[in-house]
Amino acid sequence: MIYSVSSELYEEVKCRLLEAIADRNYFSGHVAFNFEGWECRLVISCFVYRREERYPEGVTHPIGDLVPVWWEFHTADSDAEWLNDFSFSTLRTLL
Repeated sequence: MIYSVSSELYEEVKCRLLEAIADRNYFSGHVAFNFEGWECRLVISCFVYRREERYPEGVTHPIGDLVPVWWEFHTADSDAEWLNDFSFSTLRTLL
């Protein structure tokens, strides 16, 4: 069996990863959480590229792209770890 990663799970991974990255320009670590009864864990080392956005209120530097050096996405239920169809390219399109 291969666990199929849903758009909702991609969105959850994105939110948790962006929170973990915060204001860094390089991130090496993991995010782990439970999603609909599945234990999910993204292990990643990546360069964080930011773009500059100017507004009358000030300047922000949101993430424009993530370039992975290494990543692994794990999914497990209470019995075992399962292969999945996670795609980092899909995650990048959500940024």
